[in-house]
Amino acid sequence: QVQLVESGGGLVQAGGSLRLTCVVSGTIESISSIPLGWHCQTPGKQREFVALASAVDGKTYSGAVKGRSTITRDNAKSTVYLDMKNLKPEDTGVYYCVTHDRGVTSWGQGTQVTVSS
Repeated sequence: QVQLVESGGGLVQAGGSLRLTCVVSGTIESISSIPLGWHCQTPGKQREFVALASAVDGKTYSGAVKGRSTITRDNAKSTVYLDMKNLKPEDTGVYYCVTHDRGVTSWGQGTQVTVSS
């Protein structure tokens, strides 16, 4: 099984910045061969894609965060980061780390981000 543990959420004013961190552990064939991503869920809505760092170092962002967020991965530390700047109230939600390994999708427990106006 794969475990993902997020941290770094909190309360921030609009225009501020946050760094979210996700540490991956468990039975993984190779950390460098799995995609690592972030999704966000707000009350009453489905979990939505935010950013992805693929196994081959490609990066993809949602339109909502593109230009304001950067996803990076440190395979040596089994960690993926999401740096968010110029935060907006609509960025508020629970941010989940996600990966997919050998047919199984694994999610972290989430970290709350609240952006006040």
